Amino acid sequence: MFGYARARVQEFLERHEADADVQADIALLRAEHAAEVPAPNPPMASVSAFVHWLMDRDRKSTGLKSLQGKIWEEGYRAGDLRGEVFPDVPPALARWRAQGRDIAIFSSGSVQAQRDLFAHSTAGDLTPFIRSYFDTTTGPKTAVQSYARIAAALNRAPSDMLFVSDVVAELDGARAAGMDTALCVRAPGEAATDGHPIIHTFDDV
Repeated sequence: MFGYARARVQEFLERHEADADVQADIALLRAEHAAEVPAPNPPMASVSAFVHWLMDRDRKSTGLKSLQGKIWEEGYRAGDLRGEVFPDVPPALARWRAQGRDIAIFSSGSVQAQRDLFAHSTAGDLTPFIRSYFDTTTGPKTAVQSYARIAAALNRAPSDMLFVSDVVAELDGARAAGMDTALCVRAPGEAATDGHPIIHTFDDV
């Protein structure tokens, strides 16, 4: 996925630089670039280079994630990409929805990228099972306030929600906001849990 976006970012920008939503991504990237390297209004080639720089450092940049999502959307539509999910995910989503539970995704990937992945998954279109999507426009995934905002957006008390992640720092933020948590550990071996209950597949939820 990341290699696909990296190889196409410059060409995509050249084709879509006049699009309003792409211009919005470029504005975000230019603002972030200016904070990193003082250089007003870097040319398009510098935007592309800065995107590569952010990807090399796995930055959770909103502009980067939004732009990647648009590139991936083209890949899904062209049939070049498919969303990979673990085998236990589709039946778990169906089971939870049948139980009347709301399912929401919180990812560092853009909302568009999340929707495209689940709409074009190897198990088919899984979007009917998912009520809401949240990305870094909600806030950092480690911040307590992000989880409070998600609970408010879903009109739920945090104590009525379970947040599942494979990152302890994210679970710490959700727990501090009042949510129940579960650490998903799919690889065998011990893991630092910081007191979060462990699951190994979604069958455990």
